[in-house]
Amino acid sequence: MSERAVLEVIALDAEDAIAAEAGGADRLELVTDMAADGLTPSLETFAAIRAAVGIDLRVMLRAEDGFDAGGPAEVDRLAERARALRAAGADQFVLGFLDATGAPDLAAVERLVDALDGARWTFHRAIDRAADRDALRKQLADLPGLDTYLTAGAATGVDDGMTVLTAEAARRGEPGYEQQILVGGGLALHHVPELRTHGVDAFHIGGAARPDGWAAPVSPAAVREWRDAIDG
Repeated sequence: MSERAVLEVIALDAEDAIAAEAGGADRLELVTDMAADGLTPSLETFAAIRAAVGIDLRVMLRAEDGFDAGGPAEVDRLAERARALRAAGADQFVLGFLDATGAPDLAAVERLVDALDGARWTFHRAIDRAADRDALRKQLADLPGLDTYLTAGAATGVDDGMTVLTAEAARRGEPGYEQQILVGGGLALHHVPELRTHGVDAFHIGGAARPDGWAAPVSPAAVREWRDAIDG
């Protein structure tokens, strides 16, 4: 593997961002309200983080907890947020919605992707709640900008999803499987060697970067421990 693996860290503010970059993170996922599993941050927060660090930022697009986009009015409001973030300089995003059957909510996803105007984006862990992962990937395959899936392989986390993750990694490059697999959700340091052996080259951490919990900032030392483990 010629390029080093990606380490993405959740950042809530500029303090987190600076610490994560210092520890060796390549990219940040910007969110607010982790009690709701990560919602769209404010324009002010984005601007402060963008000014504080030089690494890539992916901004969450989600208005409330869960994987339901809501009705057309809610999706329209989220699309407006996306356009405002784009105008402020955001060039990478994170999103993902399912309908009541567990299929991708294509109307909502396509509406937001249109607002992103070609920006690169991650389909997040909604894939781990999908009724059919393979079908979801093939339905989303041609959407512009989609380059990553954030996944634990299972709704319950990497411990239960390892077989799925390694099988999907082996299919990289097949139709519907061209995107990078970004592993996150119950990810622990002991999972890294096996995932690396199977060709996984992107890792996502949140709580693991905060030994003192979500009320405390990111720890550069904790991020560095992950950087070293991933680089092997």
